[in-house]
Amino acid sequence: MKKILPFVLLVLVIGAILFWRVTQRKEFHYAGTVEATEVDISPRLAAPLLNIVPQEGDAAVRGAVIIELDSADVRLAADQAERDYKRGVDLNRNGSLPMEALERLRFRRDDAVLRLSWCTIVSPLNGTVLRRYREPSEWVTPGQKILTLANLKDLYTYVYVPAPVMEKLKLNQEVVARLPFSESRRIPGKIVHIRNEAEFTPKNVQTRTERERLVFGIKIAFDNTDGELKPGMSVELTF
Repeated sequence: MKKILPFVLLVLVIGAILFWRVTQRKEFHYAGTVEATEVDISPRLAAPLLNIVPQEGDAAVRGAVIIELDSADVRLAADQAERDYKRGVDLNRNGSLPMEALERLRFRRDDAVLRLSWCTIVSPLNGTVLRRYREPSEWVTPGQKILTLANLKDLYTYVYVPAPVMEKLKLNQEVVARLPFSESRRIPGKIVHIRNEAEFTPKNVQTRTERERLVFGIKIAFDNTDGELKPGMSVELTF
């Protein structure tokens, strides 16, 4: 009995450890990809590019000039429209030009001034130039991308969680993300949006079982003042 007792105790201890490991609920990591809100900068009129101030990776200050178009022909048209309008004002005062014709001249003048202002493009945000598609002297047309900007200090990610987890979350709740390649690094974030409708797990999830689950998208914003996070990086979160 004395020889059997230690063996029985050992078996009981091992069994207890195995039972604990099987029944212990492991912490699940929800993965997301860091994204930035990108803004494509395009011209409003067709013209040759005169100058592009920033290079890729340069900072762009809101309201600062970042693109200049060749405005020689537009400026000539604006100057001519201004002279025609002034002459029309004098003729209208003398009764030689009806008010309707003067209004048309005013419209031409204002339209020419507006088109001239489009030849100078300013940054709509404080951000960074992610991509530069054109170079000076190239001809550009409306809608054609010249630069892509993004505020890399304000990044976000979406993670997809099942309904039981979603019910425990709320807007403005503080959360912590970690970088897969740096276990000790923690990134503070905040839940800024919870989608109201369930959806199937996105296709980029690896297993078919996970893809077929109904989940809710949770948007988490990060304050990236230190610049450690980059668009495209993976982060993991637990709730």
